[in-house]
Amino acid sequence: MSLISLAGELTENGHRLVQRVYYEDTDFSGVVYHARYLHFMERARTDYLRLLGVEQASLAIEGDTEGLVFVVHRMEIDFKLPARMDDILTIETTTERAGGAKMVLQQEIRRDGVLLIAAKVIIAVINGQARPRRLPEALAIKFLAAGHKAPTRVE
Repeated sequence: MSLISLAGELTENGHRLVQRVYYEDTDFSGVVYHARYLHFMERARTDYLRLLGVEQASLAIEGDTEGLVFVVHRMEIDFKLPARMDDILTIETTTERAGGAKMVLQQEIRRDGVLLIAAKVIIAVINGQARPRRLPEALAIKFLAAGHKAPTRVE
């Protein structure tokens, strides 16, 4: 019996997480409520960081100019097809750019290989005083090295 990681897995393109749709994720019509896709994508981004060895809790130091926090600055989502209760969803995350005070991630949610959701997520990097700060080069390299899609570093 193989044990599947609760945090998903790093892939040649970034990260993959598999999630089941539960009753609580659906609306009165039986399809996944649109805001629940944000939860699936947030879990995938968090687990992507975890598997890259990035411990968010140890980076964030409230009130500190050296603290580091990732916050969603902007998100563009294309809702293509609905998911339903008991569907098994695959959430894939890839790094498009990392550097400066932001990262750009692409996320897709699929069911049996069929694209349901496509999202572009711009992550702002801030310090413990909620001011922009540069992504440390060591972290940028981790994100850029996570996939083979030739992401770019932004200065």
